[in-house]
Order: sequence, then structure tokens, then C-alpha cells
Amino acid sequence: MAMPCLASKPLSRRHFLAAAGLAGAGAVAGSSILTGCSSSSSGRTTIRFMQNKPEAIGYFDDLVKAFNASQRDVVVIHDSTTTPLIPQFVRGTPPDLACYNYNLETSNFLARGSLTNLADLPEAKTIDPSLQSLVTQFAQFKSETGALPYSVTAAGVIYNKALFDKVGVQVPATWSELLAVCEAFKAKGIVPIQQTFKDTWTLSQGIFDYVSGSALDVSAFFKELKALGPGAGPGASVSFSKDFRGALTKMVKLLDYTNPDAPSRGYGDGNVAFAGGKAAMYLQGPWAIGEIVKINPKAQIGTFAMPASDNKEDVKVRVNLDLALWIPRDSPKQAAARTFLHYLMQPSVQSKYNAANLAWSTTRNAPPVTDAHVAGLQPYLQNGKFYQGAGTYMPTAIPVNNYLQELVISKNAARFLDKLDSDWARFARRSV
Repeated sequence: MAMPCLASKPLSRRHFLAAAGLAGAGAVAGSSILTGCSSSSSGRTTIRFMQNKPEAIGYFDDLVKAFNASQRDVVVIHDSTTTPLIPQFVRGTPPDLACYNYNLETSNFLARGSLTNLADLPEAKTIDPSLQSLVTQFAQFKSETGALPYSVTAAGVIYNKALFDKVGVQVPATWSELLAVCEAFKAKGIVPIQQTFKDTWTLSQGIFDYVSGSALDVSAFFKELKALGPGAGPGASVSFSKDFRGALTKMVKLLDYTNPDAPSRGYGDGNVAFAGGKAAMYLQGPWAIGEIVKINPKAQIGTFAMPASDNKEDVKVRVNLDLALWIPRDSPKQAAARTFLHYLMQPSVQSKYNAANLAWSTTRNAPPVTDAHVAGLQPYLQNGKFYQGAGTYMPTAIPVNNYLQELVISKNAARFLDKLDSDWARFARRSV
């Protein structure tokens, strides 16, 4: 049996864990990682491709099979396990290529220079600059391009078209219009907004991100907050208590129009209730649409951007860099990894994936999304009016989801904001 090759210049355990903001190395213990370093007996180079988005595993399995059958130089092994990334980098055994959700964890690898610069690839020049900026909003290493956006999901307010027609209301374009629509449904005995407080992540990606995204410039806020370093806190020039207060006031107001059983309802319950016509609007992303349609194939639903301002120009859409392509700098299979990256970035391959998953391709000339379920968000993506949710900027050291669960029950916005300021200040001091 061939011995696995060793990655060159692995990061030290202490240095990398410190950069990732971990207090200890417990996450490393007991993990099992494939090295993907061997070459097949036929002389083809074998690479390990990591993509573990649950609903897309079968899709990428088929892509890998098609690619492996199309040429004789590279063999791709699809690693769909949930092995954490940090132990892989610490041990010097990261995947050769990843098509992975781009978030704070991944940005730590980029910030430390652990990802290969892909700026020389022809594909890098095809990426829409406004979508490439989603990567640099989290982190940057020199002027390198360490990750290429592959798939962007846009999330807004899912709404029941039949109920809107029944009550005779239009899709709201401003905050005042949204409140008027909520009042109209409430007067007819229809729950205006379906929410699920039991699963805390639905609060972060939902009401918290949606309202704050149109109420303030989220990216600019976190950029200024990070620049304060250890000077961050309740009395600083930039703070949650100061800058998020208006958004929190609006969040609490929307709670007046939420289903009474929200505290005991989880994500699955919300999908079932909305599919059954129990509410007019639902604060969820496109991932919920597939589940709703499975439950009720006849559901007439669409999506609109959450308007948290009375200025229509302020309204934006929450986006998530659902998948980004990156190659670890320590992978010894750079050329082979790039070969498969080229394949994945073919317009026919990339666009087909995104169309099948109600997502947007990231290139300048990508076809528009026309699926009626999410087409209402197309103008915002097309005009660069989007943002990454405030919750996505939060380090795991700050339990914002738990705080949100307390907020929606207590409706005490001041206490919620004070906690965020205090926690961020402690996090900033520890990160120095």
C-alpha cells in the first residue's frame, strides 16, 4: 500500500488554533481524515474533493462520476463527510479542492494565507466583482483571491400568493406598507408572519438578518466595529446599542404579527404550517421552498425582499455565499485540483447546479433566475442590492442565537444589545 504524502509546511497547532479563535484543541481529538494524496495505479492523479452540503451530495456524486469518465488524467474522490475543517488543516491533510459554504470559519483559513491564490485562473476574471466582494467582507490575505464564489442563495420573505389575493393586498415595498399588510391579514384572522423560535438559527438568518439588512449598512458596521479592536464596547463610536437600536425596535414590532405558538415550533413545523396555508408570510430562505412544495405541490408561493425602511432605495436582499471553490496552499495536487475546478466552473455545469437549487450563479454573464418561487429577488441581485446577514459576522464565542431566543420572548431589546456589546468587547480583547 502506498504511503500517504505529507503536506509541505503545515501550520503549527498552536498558531492555527489561535487564528481560528479556539480556546483549546479538543476539536482535533478523535477526528479521522482522508489524505487523498495517492495516485492511482493507472497513473491518474487522485484528489480529494470536499463538498458536504447535504441536499447536494447526490448531485455532486453524479458530477464527479461524469468528470472521472470524461478524461484520463485525474480521479476525483468526493468526500461528503462532516469532518471539521480545522483539524484537517492542523494535521496538514486538508482536501485538495473544496466547494464549501464560505463563512467565518473558512475566512480564517484565507486570512492566514492557507488558501492558494487563484487570481491567475481565467475563471477568476469571470466572477461578478460585487459577488467576489462577499469573500473580502469577511477577510483578505494581501491582495490574493483565495476563494471563488460558486453559488449564492438569496433569502427574503416567502409569501402565499393565494392569501395575498384573497385579502386583496400587494407585495409591500416599504416598512409602512409591510405593517399595513400585516394589519390587513390580522383583521381577517390570518397569521401574518409564520415564525419558529424553537430552532434558534431560524431567528438569526430570519428576522434578525432581514430587518437589520435593510435598516443599516451591515458590512460597513462590522468593518468599523472590527477596526475598534479592544476599544469596542457599549460607549464606543460604533456599537450594537447605538447602530442596531432602530432595527431592533422594528424586529420587536413584527413580533405582534407572529403565530402565538412560535416558541414551541421548529423549522419543520414552520414548513408544514406554511404549506398548509396557516400564515401569509414566512421568514425563510429558498431551502424551505423545496420542503414546502413537497408537502403541498399546489402551493402558490413567491419571495420578496424584506422592506425595513420607508425609503425603497434602502431595501436589499440577504444573500449567503452558499458555495465557494478553494484550494489549500498545502495541497500537493494543485494542478489536478485546478483541472476539476475548471470543469466545475464551466457555465453549463455551474448554471445547471444553481438553477436546480434556486440559487444564483456568480459570473458576470450568468443567466437570470426565472423560477417563480424566487424570481422576485432577481432585480436586487442584478443591481447589487444585497448584503450578508449580521448573524454571519458573529463569532461562535458570542451565542447570538440564544440571545435572540430570549429577545423574542422578553421583547427586551436594550438587554439584547447590551449583551452583544459586552460579548464583542471581550472577544476583541482576547483576539489581540
